[in-house]
Amino acid sequence: MINNSQTMGQDTELLTLQPKKALWKGLGFQIVVSMILGILVGFIWPEFATSLKILGDIFLRLIKSAVAPLIFLTVALGIGSTGDIKQVGKVGLTALIYFEIVSTIAILFGFGMGELFSVGSGTVLTNGAVNAQATSLIQASHAAPQSFGQFFLGIFPDSFVGAFSSNNLLQVLVLALMFGFGILLLKTKEREVVENALNFVAKAFFKFIHVIMLLAPIGTFGAIAYAVGSNGVDMLLKLTYLVLAFYATLLLFIGVVLGSICAMFKLNLFNIIQFIKDELYITFGTASSESVLPRLLEKLPTYGITKRTVGLVLPTGYAFNLDGTSIYMSMGVIFLANAYGVSLSMEQLLGILLIMLLTSKGAATVSGGAFVVFAATITTTGILPLEGVAVMFGVYRFMSMALATTNIIGNAVATVVVAKINGEYDPTLRARLEAEE
Repeated sequence: MINNSQTMGQDTELLTLQPKKALWKGLGFQIVVSMILGILVGFIWPEFATSLKILGDIFLRLIKSAVAPLIFLTVALGIGSTGDIKQVGKVGLTALIYFEIVSTIAILFGFGMGELFSVGSGTVLTNGAVNAQATSLIQASHAAPQSFGQFFLGIFPDSFVGAFSSNNLLQVLVLALMFGFGILLLKTKEREVVENALNFVAKAFFKFIHVIMLLAPIGTFGAIAYAVGSNGVDMLLKLTYLVLAFYATLLLFIGVVLGSICAMFKLNLFNIIQFIKDELYITFGTASSESVLPRLLEKLPTYGITKRTVGLVLPTGYAFNLDGTSIYMSMGVIFLANAYGVSLSMEQLLGILLIMLLTSKGAATVSGGAFVVFAATITTTGILPLEGVAVMFGVYRFMSMALATTNIIGNAVATVVVAKINGEYDPTLRARLEAEE
Protein backbone atom coordinates (compact mmCIF):
# COMPACT_ATOMS: atom_id res chain seq x y z
CA MET A 1 0.00 0.00 0.00
CA ILE A 2 1.14 3.58 -0.70
CA ASN A 3 2.14 5.62 2.33
CA ASN A 4 -0.12 8.64 2.92
CA SER A 5 2.83 11.00 3.43
CA GLN A 6 4.36 9.84 0.15
CA THR A 7 1.08 10.43 -1.64
CA MET A 8 0.75 13.88 -0.07
CA GLY A 9 4.29 14.71 -1.14
CA GLN A 10 3.57 13.63 -4.70
CA ASP A 11 0.41 15.75 -4.77
CA THR A 12 2.37 18.77 -3.50
CA GLU A 13 5.04 18.18 -6.12
CA LEU A 14 2.40 18.08 -8.85
CA LEU A 15 0.98 21.37 -7.61
CA THR A 16 4.36 23.06 -7.89
CA LEU A 17 4.92 21.75 -11.42
CA GLN A 18 1.64 23.14 -12.71
CA PRO A 19 2.05 26.57 -14.39
CA LYS A 20 -0.22 29.35 -13.23
CA LYS A 21 -3.31 29.83 -15.38
CA ALA A 22 -4.04 33.01 -17.25
CA LEU A 23 -6.61 35.20 -15.48
CA TRP A 24 -9.30 34.65 -18.08
CA LYS A 25 -8.96 30.89 -17.70
CA GLY A 26 -9.73 30.99 -13.97
CA LEU A 27 -13.18 29.79 -12.92
CA GLY A 28 -13.69 32.73 -10.55
CA PHE A 29 -13.02 35.26 -13.32
CA GLN A 30 -15.36 33.44 -15.71
CA ILE A 31 -18.13 33.39 -13.09
CA VAL A 32 -17.81 37.14 -12.43
CA VAL A 33 -17.95 37.92 -16.15
CA SER A 34 -21.00 35.67 -16.61
CA MET A 35 -22.76 37.43 -13.71
CA ILE A 36 -22.14 40.86 -15.27
CA LEU A 37 -23.40 39.66 -18.66
CA GLY A 38 -26.45 38.09 -17.00
CA ILE A 39 -27.34 41.38 -15.28
CA LEU A 40 -27.02 43.32 -18.54
CA VAL A 41 -29.17 40.84 -20.48
CA GLY A 42 -31.76 40.83 -17.69
CA PHE A 43 -32.15 44.62 -17.79
CA ILE A 44 -31.95 45.08 -21.58
CA TRP A 45 -33.96 42.03 -22.75
CA PRO A 46 -36.07 40.95 -19.74
CA GLU A 47 -38.43 38.69 -21.72
CA PHE A 48 -35.54 36.86 -23.36
CA ALA A 49 -33.71 36.69 -20.02
CA THR A 50 -36.56 34.79 -18.35
CA SER A 51 -36.19 32.02 -20.93
CA LEU A 52 -32.55 31.52 -19.87
CA LYS A 53 -33.59 29.99 -16.55
CA ILE A 54 -33.18 26.58 -18.15
CA LEU A 55 -29.40 27.08 -18.32
CA GLY A 56 -29.14 27.47 -14.57
CA ASP A 57 -31.56 24.60 -13.95
CA ILE A 58 -29.54 22.21 -16.15
CA PHE A 59 -26.33 23.04 -14.29
CA LEU A 60 -27.96 22.57 -10.87
CA ARG A 61 -29.54 19.27 -11.91
CA LEU A 62 -26.20 17.89 -13.04
CA ILE A 63 -24.55 18.95 -9.79
CA LYS A 64 -27.34 17.47 -7.66
CA SER A 65 -26.99 14.15 -9.45
CA ALA A 66 -23.55 13.69 -7.92
CA VAL A 67 -24.11 15.14 -4.43
CA ALA A 68 -25.66 12.13 -2.71
CA PRO A 69 -23.15 9.53 -4.06
CA LEU A 70 -20.21 11.76 -3.11
CA ILE A 71 -21.47 12.24 0.45
CA PHE A 72 -21.96 8.49 0.81
CA LEU A 73 -18.50 7.64 -0.54
CA THR A 74 -16.69 10.36 1.43
CA VAL A 75 -18.25 9.54 4.80
CA ALA A 76 -18.12 5.74 4.41
CA LEU A 77 -14.46 5.84 3.36
CA GLY A 78 -13.57 8.30 6.12
CA ILE A 79 -15.00 6.03 8.82
CA GLY A 80 -13.79 2.75 7.30
CA SER A 81 -10.20 3.93 6.85
CA THR A 82 -9.75 5.22 10.42
CA GLY A 83 -11.41 2.50 12.44
CA ASP A 84 -12.25 4.86 15.30
CA ILE A 85 -15.98 4.86 16.06
CA LYS A 86 -15.55 6.90 19.24
CA GLN A 87 -13.82 9.73 17.35
CA VAL A 88 -16.60 9.79 14.76
CA GLY A 89 -19.19 10.14 17.53
CA LYS A 90 -17.16 12.87 19.21
CA VAL A 91 -16.89 14.87 15.97
CA GLY A 92 -20.61 14.46 15.28
CA LEU A 93 -21.66 15.57 18.78
CA THR A 94 -19.34 18.59 18.67
CA ALA A 95 -20.76 19.60 15.30
CA LEU A 96 -24.40 19.40 16.45
CA ILE A 97 -23.72 21.48 19.57
CA TYR A 98 -21.87 24.07 17.48
CA PHE A 99 -24.69 24.20 14.91
CA GLU A 100 -27.41 24.83 17.48
CA ILE A 101 -25.44 27.55 19.29
CA VAL A 102 -24.53 29.46 16.11
CA SER A 103 -28.03 29.03 14.58
CA THR A 104 -29.55 30.57 17.71
CA ILE A 105 -27.09 33.46 17.54
CA ALA A 106 -27.92 33.98 13.85
CA ILE A 107 -31.68 34.19 14.54
CA LEU A 108 -31.17 36.65 17.40
CA PHE A 109 -28.78 38.66 15.23
CA GLY A 110 -31.43 38.87 12.51
CA PHE A 111 -34.04 40.05 15.00
CA GLY A 112 -31.70 42.72 16.36
CA MET A 113 -30.53 44.04 13.00
CA GLY A 114 -34.08 44.02 11.64
CA GLU A 115 -35.14 46.31 14.48
CA LEU A 116 -32.01 48.44 14.13
CA PHE A 117 -32.60 49.00 10.40
CA SER A 118 -36.39 49.27 10.99
CA VAL A 119 -37.05 47.09 7.95
CA GLY A 120 -40.67 47.27 6.82
CA SER A 121 -41.40 50.60 8.49
CA GLY A 122 -43.35 52.83 6.11
CA THR A 123 -43.81 50.00 3.62
CA VAL A 124 -47.30 49.60 2.18
CA LEU A 125 -47.89 45.96 1.32
CA THR A 126 -50.39 44.97 -1.31
CA ASN A 127 -51.22 41.73 -3.05
CA GLY A 128 -50.18 43.10 -6.43
CA ALA A 129 -46.85 41.31 -6.33
CA VAL A 130 -48.36 37.89 -5.72
CA ASN A 131 -47.66 35.56 -8.63
CA ALA A 132 -48.31 31.92 -9.38
CA GLN A 133 -44.89 30.73 -8.25
CA ALA A 134 -45.12 32.52 -4.92
CA THR A 135 -48.63 31.16 -4.37
CA SER A 136 -47.57 27.57 -5.07
CA LEU A 137 -44.62 27.85 -2.68
CA ILE A 138 -46.81 29.29 0.06
CA GLN A 139 -49.30 26.45 -0.44
CA ALA A 140 -46.43 23.97 -0.15
CA SER A 141 -45.42 25.58 3.14
CA HIS A 142 -48.63 24.48 4.85
CA ALA A 143 -47.33 20.93 4.88
CA ALA A 144 -43.80 21.92 5.92
CA PRO A 145 -44.18 22.35 9.72
CA GLN A 146 -43.54 19.08 11.55
CA SER A 147 -42.92 17.87 15.06
CA PHE A 148 -39.47 16.91 16.28
CA GLY A 149 -40.51 13.26 16.23
CA GLN A 150 -41.52 13.49 12.56
CA PHE A 151 -38.32 15.31 11.69
CA PHE A 152 -36.20 12.73 13.55
CA LEU A 153 -38.00 9.80 11.92
CA GLY A 154 -37.53 11.38 8.51
CA ILE A 155 -33.76 11.21 8.92
CA PHE A 156 -33.88 7.40 8.67
CA PRO A 157 -34.58 6.02 5.17
CA ASP A 158 -36.99 3.16 4.50
CA SER A 159 -35.15 2.31 1.28
CA PHE A 160 -31.45 2.34 0.43
CA VAL A 161 -32.08 3.48 -3.14
CA GLY A 162 -34.89 5.83 -2.09
CA ALA A 163 -32.54 8.01 -0.05
CA PHE A 164 -30.46 8.63 -3.18
CA SER A 165 -33.36 9.10 -5.59
CA SER A 166 -35.00 11.68 -3.30
CA ASN A 167 -31.60 13.37 -2.76
CA ASN A 168 -32.26 13.49 0.99
CA LEU A 169 -28.81 14.40 2.32
CA LEU A 170 -29.53 13.48 5.94
CA GLN A 171 -30.79 10.02 4.96
CA VAL A 172 -27.75 9.48 2.73
CA LEU A 173 -25.53 10.54 5.64
CA VAL A 174 -27.16 7.97 7.94
CA LEU A 175 -26.64 5.24 5.33
CA ALA A 176 -23.01 6.29 4.90
CA LEU A 177 -22.40 6.14 8.66
CA MET A 178 -23.95 2.68 8.94
CA PHE A 179 -22.08 1.44 5.87
CA GLY A 180 -18.81 2.85 7.23
CA PHE A 181 -19.34 1.03 10.51
CA GLY A 182 -20.07 -2.11 8.48
CA ILE A 183 -16.71 -1.77 6.73
CA LEU A 184 -15.02 -1.69 10.13
CA LEU A 185 -16.46 -5.13 10.94
CA LEU A 186 -14.75 -6.73 7.93
CA LYS A 187 -11.43 -8.51 8.20
CA THR A 188 -8.37 -6.43 7.35
CA LYS A 189 -7.83 -7.87 3.85
CA GLU A 190 -11.55 -7.66 3.03
CA ARG A 191 -11.69 -4.07 4.28
CA GLU A 192 -8.74 -3.08 2.07
CA VAL A 193 -10.47 -4.52 -1.01
CA VAL A 194 -13.69 -2.58 -0.29
CA GLU A 195 -11.82 0.66 0.49
CA ASN A 196 -9.75 0.45 -2.71
CA ALA A 197 -12.88 -0.15 -4.79
CA LEU A 198 -14.75 2.77 -3.19
CA ASN A 199 -11.69 5.01 -3.61
CA PHE A 200 -11.63 4.38 -7.36
CA VAL A 201 -15.36 5.12 -7.62
CA ALA A 202 -14.95 8.31 -5.57
CA LYS A 203 -12.13 9.52 -7.83
CA ALA A 204 -14.33 8.91 -10.87
CA PHE A 205 -17.15 10.96 -9.31
CA PHE A 206 -14.79 13.86 -8.59
CA LYS A 207 -13.66 13.82 -12.23
CA PHE A 208 -17.35 13.84 -13.16
CA ILE A 209 -17.75 17.00 -11.05
CA HIS A 210 -14.78 18.61 -12.78
CA VAL A 211 -16.48 18.09 -16.13
CA ILE A 212 -19.76 19.57 -14.88
CA MET A 213 -17.96 22.61 -13.44
CA LEU A 214 -16.95 23.58 -16.98
CA LEU A 215 -20.62 24.55 -17.39
CA ALA A 216 -20.66 26.73 -14.25
CA PRO A 217 -20.23 30.08 -16.09
CA ILE A 218 -23.09 29.21 -18.47
CA GLY A 219 -25.34 28.12 -15.60
CA THR A 220 -24.52 31.27 -13.64
CA PHE A 221 -25.25 33.48 -16.65
CA GLY A 222 -28.69 31.91 -17.12
CA ALA A 223 -29.57 32.09 -13.41
CA ILE A 224 -28.58 35.75 -13.04
CA ALA A 225 -30.29 36.82 -16.29
CA TYR A 226 -33.52 35.10 -15.16
CA ALA A 227 -33.37 36.68 -11.68
CA VAL A 228 -33.02 40.21 -13.08
CA GLY A 229 -35.41 39.79 -16.02
CA SER A 230 -38.23 38.08 -14.12
CA ASN A 231 -38.52 40.50 -11.19
CA GLY A 232 -38.57 43.81 -12.99
CA VAL A 233 -37.27 47.21 -11.93
CA ASP A 234 -40.44 48.35 -10.11
CA MET A 235 -40.41 45.48 -7.62
CA LEU A 236 -36.67 45.80 -7.06
CA LEU A 237 -37.01 49.49 -6.22
CA LYS A 238 -40.01 48.85 -3.97
CA LEU A 239 -38.08 46.49 -1.68
CA THR A 240 -34.56 47.79 -2.25
CA TYR A 241 -34.12 48.89 1.36
CA LEU A 242 -34.97 45.42 2.66
CA VAL A 243 -32.42 43.83 0.32
CA LEU A 244 -29.70 46.36 1.22
CA ALA A 245 -30.37 45.98 4.95
CA PHE A 246 -30.26 42.19 4.56
CA TYR A 247 -26.93 42.29 2.72
CA ALA A 248 -25.47 44.64 5.35
CA THR A 249 -26.68 42.33 8.13
CA LEU A 250 -25.08 39.29 6.53
CA LEU A 251 -21.77 41.14 6.10
CA LEU A 252 -21.87 42.20 9.76
CA PHE A 253 -22.71 38.65 10.86
CA ILE A 254 -19.81 37.22 8.86
CA GLY A 255 -17.39 39.86 10.13
CA VAL A 256 -18.53 40.10 13.75
CA VAL A 257 -19.95 36.69 14.70
CA LEU A 258 -18.01 34.33 12.46
CA GLY A 259 -14.94 36.56 12.78
CA SER A 260 -15.15 36.32 16.58
CA ILE A 261 -15.55 32.54 16.43
CA CYS A 262 -12.48 32.27 14.23
CA ALA A 263 -10.50 34.57 16.55
CA MET A 264 -11.57 32.46 19.53
CA PHE A 265 -10.06 29.36 17.93
CA LYS A 266 -7.09 31.27 16.45
CA LEU A 267 -8.25 30.88 12.85
CA ASN A 268 -8.11 33.41 10.02
CA LEU A 269 -11.59 34.08 8.64
CA PHE A 270 -10.32 35.98 5.60
CA ASN A 271 -7.96 33.13 4.78
CA ILE A 272 -10.88 30.67 4.83
CA ILE A 273 -13.00 32.94 2.62
CA GLN A 274 -10.10 33.42 0.21
CA PHE A 275 -9.61 29.65 0.07
CA ILE A 276 -13.22 29.03 -1.07
CA LYS A 277 -13.70 32.21 -3.14
CA ASP A 278 -14.43 30.36 -6.40
CA GLU A 279 -17.16 28.34 -4.66
CA LEU A 280 -18.62 31.57 -3.26
CA TYR A 281 -18.83 33.08 -6.76
CA ILE A 282 -20.70 30.03 -8.00
CA THR A 283 -23.04 29.98 -5.00
CA PHE A 284 -23.86 33.67 -5.36
CA GLY A 285 -24.51 33.34 -9.08
CA THR A 286 -26.70 30.24 -8.86
CA ALA A 287 -28.32 31.11 -5.50
CA SER A 288 -27.71 27.49 -4.49
CA SER A 289 -25.29 26.24 -1.84
CA GLU A 290 -25.79 22.69 -3.10
CA SER A 291 -24.05 23.62 -6.36
CA VAL A 292 -20.64 23.65 -4.64
CA LEU A 293 -20.99 20.85 -2.09
CA PRO A 294 -19.10 18.30 -4.22
CA ARG A 295 -16.24 20.76 -4.77
CA LEU A 296 -16.02 21.58 -1.06
CA LEU A 297 -15.95 17.88 -0.15
CA GLU A 298 -12.88 17.57 -2.35
CA LYS A 299 -11.27 20.91 -1.54
CA LEU A 300 -11.54 21.35 2.24
CA PRO A 301 -9.27 18.38 3.07
CA THR A 302 -6.44 20.30 1.36
CA TYR A 303 -6.97 23.06 3.94
CA GLY A 304 -5.69 20.64 6.55
CA ILE A 305 -8.94 18.98 7.68
CA THR A 306 -9.28 15.21 7.75
CA LYS A 307 -11.56 13.76 5.07
CA ARG A 308 -13.54 12.04 7.81
CA THR A 309 -14.44 15.35 9.46
CA VAL A 310 -15.21 17.11 6.17
CA GLY A 311 -17.46 14.25 5.07
CA LEU A 312 -19.34 14.22 8.37
CA VAL A 313 -19.59 17.92 9.31
CA LEU A 314 -20.13 19.61 5.94
CA PRO A 315 -23.19 17.64 4.71
CA THR A 316 -24.75 17.77 8.19
CA GLY A 317 -24.22 21.53 8.25
CA TYR A 318 -26.27 21.83 5.06
CA ALA A 319 -29.31 20.84 7.13
CA PHE A 320 -28.44 22.05 10.64
CA ASN A 321 -26.19 25.08 10.14
CA LEU A 322 -27.93 27.55 7.83
CA ASP A 323 -26.82 30.92 9.19
CA GLY A 324 -27.96 32.94 6.18
CA THR A 325 -31.35 31.23 6.14
CA SER A 326 -31.83 31.86 9.87
CA ILE A 327 -31.10 35.57 9.43
CA TYR A 328 -33.44 35.78 6.40
CA MET A 329 -36.28 34.29 8.41
CA SER A 330 -35.80 36.43 11.52
CA MET A 331 -35.40 39.68 9.54
CA GLY A 332 -38.46 38.68 7.50
CA VAL A 333 -40.50 38.45 10.70
CA ILE A 334 -39.44 41.98 11.74
CA PHE A 335 -40.16 43.27 8.21
CA LEU A 336 -43.72 41.90 8.25
CA ALA A 337 -44.35 43.05 11.81
CA ASN A 338 -43.29 46.62 10.99
CA ALA A 339 -45.10 46.66 7.64
CA TYR A 340 -48.40 45.58 9.21
CA GLY A 341 -47.93 47.49 12.46
CA VAL A 342 -47.89 44.35 14.62
CA SER A 343 -46.10 44.76 17.95
CA LEU A 344 -44.26 41.58 18.97
CA SER A 345 -43.63 40.92 22.66
CA MET A 346 -40.50 39.23 23.99
CA GLU A 347 -42.53 36.08 24.67
CA GLN A 348 -43.74 36.00 21.06
CA LEU A 349 -40.22 36.53 19.69
CA LEU A 350 -38.92 33.73 21.91
CA GLY A 351 -41.69 31.44 20.67
CA ILE A 352 -40.88 32.31 17.04
CA LEU A 353 -37.18 31.64 17.73
CA LEU A 354 -37.96 28.15 19.02
CA ILE A 355 -40.15 27.45 15.98
CA MET A 356 -37.40 28.66 13.64
CA LEU A 357 -34.84 26.38 15.25
CA LEU A 358 -37.01 23.50 14.07
CA THR A 359 -38.41 24.72 10.75
CA SER A 360 -35.06 26.05 9.49
CA LYS A 361 -33.68 22.50 9.56
CA GLY A 362 -35.88 21.66 6.60
CA ALA A 363 -34.64 24.47 4.35
CA ALA A 364 -32.10 22.26 2.59
CA THR A 365 -34.58 19.51 1.75
CA VAL A 366 -37.82 21.41 1.03
CA SER A 367 -38.50 22.55 -2.54
CA GLY A 368 -38.32 26.35 -2.55
CA GLY A 369 -35.75 26.45 0.25
CA ALA A 370 -35.74 29.34 2.68
CA PHE A 371 -38.90 30.94 1.24
CA VAL A 372 -40.98 27.82 1.93
CA VAL A 373 -39.77 27.33 5.50
CA PHE A 374 -40.22 31.05 6.17
CA ALA A 375 -43.82 30.84 4.98
CA ALA A 376 -44.23 27.70 7.10
CA THR A 377 -42.95 29.58 10.15
CA ILE A 378 -45.33 32.50 9.60
CA THR A 379 -48.21 30.02 9.15
CA THR A 380 -47.27 28.20 12.37
CA THR A 381 -47.10 31.34 14.51
CA GLY A 382 -50.46 32.69 13.34
CA ILE A 383 -49.36 36.18 14.41
CA LEU A 384 -48.49 37.83 11.09
CA PRO A 385 -50.46 37.98 7.78
CA LEU A 386 -49.29 35.35 5.31
CA GLU A 387 -50.07 37.65 2.36
CA GLY A 388 -46.98 39.73 3.13
CA VAL A 389 -44.75 36.72 2.51
CA ALA A 390 -45.87 36.64 -1.11
CA VAL A 391 -44.86 40.28 -1.56
CA MET A 392 -41.37 39.46 -0.24
CA PHE A 393 -41.06 36.82 -2.94
CA GLY A 394 -40.45 39.62 -5.43
CA VAL A 395 -36.88 40.01 -4.17
CA TYR A 396 -36.37 36.51 -2.78
CA ARG A 397 -34.01 35.53 -5.59
CA PHE A 398 -31.62 38.36 -4.75
CA MET A 399 -31.81 37.62 -1.04
CA SER A 400 -31.30 33.89 -1.62
CA MET A 401 -28.06 34.61 -3.50
CA ALA A 402 -26.63 36.26 -0.39
CA LEU A 403 -28.09 33.85 2.17
CA ALA A 404 -26.77 30.81 0.28
CA THR A 405 -23.31 32.39 0.15
CA THR A 406 -23.46 33.06 3.90
CA ASN A 407 -24.52 29.46 4.50
CA ILE A 408 -21.39 28.29 2.66
CA ILE A 409 -19.06 30.55 4.65
CA GLY A 410 -20.75 29.47 7.88
CA ASN A 411 -20.35 25.79 7.08
CA ALA A 412 -16.74 26.19 5.99
CA VAL A 413 -15.94 27.92 9.30
CA ALA A 414 -17.90 25.27 11.21
CA THR A 415 -15.95 22.45 9.56
CA VAL A 416 -12.59 24.01 10.43
CA VAL A 417 -13.65 24.83 14.00
CA VAL A 418 -15.04 21.35 14.71
CA ALA A 419 -11.93 19.81 13.18
CA LYS A 420 -9.66 21.92 15.39
CA ILE A 421 -11.64 21.15 18.56
CA ASN A 422 -11.30 17.42 17.90
CA GLY A 423 -7.66 17.43 16.79
CA GLU A 424 -8.60 16.75 13.15
CA TYR A 425 -7.01 19.91 11.75
CA ASP A 426 -3.43 20.27 10.54
CA PRO A 427 -2.73 23.91 9.54
CA THR A 428 0.78 23.01 8.40
CA LEU A 429 -0.63 21.12 5.41
CA ARG A 430 -2.18 24.27 3.92
CA ALA A 431 0.91 26.28 4.85
CA ARG A 432 3.15 23.81 3.03
CA LEU A 433 0.97 23.88 -0.08
CA GLU A 434 0.85 27.69 -0.08
CA ALA A 435 4.64 27.88 0.31
CA GLU A 436 5.07 25.66 -2.73
CA GLU A 437 2.67 27.67 -4.94
